[in-house]
Amino acid sequence: MSRSVAVLMGGWTAEREVSLVSGRECAKALQDLGYYVREIDVTRDLGALIAALTPRPDVVFNALHGRGGEDGTVQGVLEFLRVPYTHSGVLASAVAMDKPMARSVFAAAGLPLAAGKVVTRGALAQGDAMARPYVVKPVNEGSSVGVRIVLAGDNSWASEAKAWAFGEHALVEAYVPGREITVAVMGDRALGALEIRPAKGFYDYDAKYAPGGSDHLVPAPIHAKAYAQALEVALAAHNALGCRGVSRADLRYDDTQGEPGKIVLLEVNTQPGMTPTSLVPDIARHAGISFRELVQWMVENAACDF
Repeated sequence: MSRSVAVLMGGWTAEREVSLVSGRECAKALQDLGYYVREIDVTRDLGALIAALTPRPDVVFNALHGRGGEDGTVQGVLEFLRVPYTHSGVLASAVAMDKPMARSVFAAAGLPLAAGKVVTRGALAQGDAMARPYVVKPVNEGSSVGVRIVLAGDNSWASEAKAWAFGEHALVEAYVPGREITVAVMGDRALGALEIRPAKGFYDYDAKYAPGGSDHLVPAPIHAKAYAQALEVALAAHNALGCRGVSRADLRYDDTQGEPGKIVLLEVNTQPGMTPTSLVPDIARHAGISFRELVQWMVENAACDF
């Protein structure tokens, strides 16, 4: 049993507050299990991070979300320091965070995707990049930050597109009707699928993290064939990226033409949330794995890639 664990949390992105909650929840669980835990609020000060990791812990639990913590950056620091860490390594983290690059990997693996393309901010402001309805996403954000569904008759999008503030490029994908499904992967197995039903609108930042923002139905009440396919697609995506530890695949399930419907892969999250309202802990509980057991498994399976 690894006794000393440093929990990295916070960061400097729009997901900072979520990361702090995830980190505190995981730190508490580890303390209750008997680990010696240090909580580290990570900033852009690399020297401060290295100092906080001195003396070296046995393991780092990476509870960071978003850029810096989820894109291979902090993973590279930990590889340099030779400290085993939870979740995916440098390459898988970087590719998964870059949505267009991840789409290329998924397409090469033959996984089901929505039609999509990358456009410049200038092109976004000039008019519809594809036939409506479609979805516009930042190329490297998480937690639905900046995601916008553009529907027919949406007259406000034109002005919003001109004020796009999430980088020089955007990913535009055809909107897939139906239901929101997510699958947790733990090591070499998919634990189960869950349906998300937002209280209103779509599964945006508030629906993800606000109490009562969404209902989680586990197991997802979909056709058995579609359920099995969702698990297969999630595990295949995890493996195609080269993920390790725990990941979460986000899917759409188009059952508008009847059951069984069509499974479409949206993305893989290599640093899924570990808050009281998070999805992976819900799926794990249904699979008979308590929150403490899940966190302990992640720590005991931490590694370096190089």
